[in-house]
Amino acid sequence: MELVERFLRYVAVDTQSDPASETYPSTARQFTLLNMLVEEMKLMGLEDVDIDPNGYVTATLPASPGCGDAPVIGFLAHVDTSPDMPGAGVKPRIIENYDGGDIVLNDSVTMAVADFPELEFYKGNTLITTDGTTLLGADDKAGIAEIMTAVEYLLAHPEIPHGKIRIGFTPDEEIGRGVDYFDVGAFGAQFAYTVDGGFEGELEFENFNAASAKIAVQGRNIHPGYAKDKMLNALLLVQEFNSMLPPVQRPEHTEGYEGFYHLVAVNGGVEKAAMEYIIRDHDRDRFEEKKAFISRVADYLNGKYGPGTITLTLKDQYYNMREMVEPHPEIIEIARRAMEEAGVEPIVRPIRGGTDGSRLSYMGLPCPNLFTGGMNFHGKYEYVSVDTMHKAVRTIVNIAKLWCGNKC
Repeated sequence: MELVERFLRYVAVDTQSDPASETYPSTARQFTLLNMLVEEMKLMGLEDVDIDPNGYVTATLPASPGCGDAPVIGFLAHVDTSPDMPGAGVKPRIIENYDGGDIVLNDSVTMAVADFPELEFYKGNTLITTDGTTLLGADDKAGIAEIMTAVEYLLAHPEIPHGKIRIGFTPDEEIGRGVDYFDVGAFGAQFAYTVDGGFEGELEFENFNAASAKIAVQGRNIHPGYAKDKMLNALLLVQEFNSMLPPVQRPEHTEGYEGFYHLVAVNGGVEKAAMEYIIRDHDRDRFEEKKAFISRVADYLNGKYGPGTITLTLKDQYYNMREMVEPHPEIIEIARRAMEEAGVEPIVRPIRGGTDGSRLSYMGLPCPNLFTGGMNFHGKYEYVSVDTMHKAVRTIVNIAKLWCGNKC
């Protein structure tokens, strides 16, 4: 199956995850694509194709003759799309030989180069965009399509030497639960790569340390006509709490290695209110300082308004994978060489987010992240370069070949 055809087939399936769900996977609709992948891999001729009750799809491409001693490597991608934007009824648009100008997605939505300057890099490429009403799903269906196409290519070209390769597709990455039940031992790889990055050439082995902060605010609702010295408005306490966090440490004011507090939800009324933050920083010490500071804010407001006014629940989500990957520099070096052989300039930079690979690295499977060519994830401006997708396929094939090394 051709790469673009495969990608369009995948994005036609609604696979949004749901952070409010208590099931695993969080949505049954993810199984539609997971089961499609199972059948497709069986038809390809892969071995050990399996889907478990948690929705983890795995398969094996056996080693080439004489390459049985090469390290077992894995390639992984996630099937779910972000709950931040509708993922059903995706109507992709294909723009051939993109002219480098603004892209009209529909009568009311235009993707302007002034707002998205990375578009200039993709002049002359074939782009796939949204119609401006949904996300596209390149995160991470581009990665899935690239892995599947690379494996199909290796099956069709047995002359290319490679060791044993394990394939894994996971649900619920977008809501931070992607590998909650993933069995690293059963997967059986020594090293792996998530194919879940964006811009062409991205090679990422650093990510945020991450935590969530949930704040419950208990106010006191009194008839406003008789509220003097009695009312405690929970909504105003929410505002006061937020005003005490440093404004310069918000996502819209940070870049590179700078961390942040990000207010993601507020709800409630005068009597009770709730708010939720995500806390991020690449540096572990600064990450711990951020958590300590938000705890001090909660303590201060409880001291000001009374015990139990603010209830803070902090939960670590994942950590920077660098600590787990750096002891194995060959993982990064092989990826660099694979990109260069594919005509791609490697760009090593930190992920301002997290991947399944960050958690897998701490579970014993060092797992940096590779580019897909997808851009502007999670929204209506999402697009992907077909040219870069093809380079990602070649990169995956090259990685498989290079890990074989002189073992073959």
